[in-house]
Amino acid sequence: MPEIPNESEGEKRVVKEGDLEHEVYLDSEDIADFLEGLAEQMREGDQVKIETEEWDLPFTFREPIELDIDFEGYGERELEIEIEMKGKREDKAPTVS
Repeated sequence: MPEIPNESEGEKRVVKEGDLEHEVYLDSEDIADFLEGLAEQMREGDQVKIETEEWDLPFTFREPIELDIDFEGYGERELEIEIEMKGKREDKAPTVS
């Protein structure tokens, strides 16, 4: 999986809880490399890992995966493609007393 560039330096952390939002602008070749790496991980199993120089985001997903395509064809045309994965549920139900 190609690394996504980041703007800050510091100690690398593993993100397992909380919120993370990261936006970068890349050329089409870098985006294609990222998507190919993501697709390869998805074909291998139910885990993906996205990383930058400052963080790793491991994620175990479940199916189905939502694909949302949004096209705005007026003025400055825009195509937005969103992939939403839900986290895999625990195999065991919680014990209730």
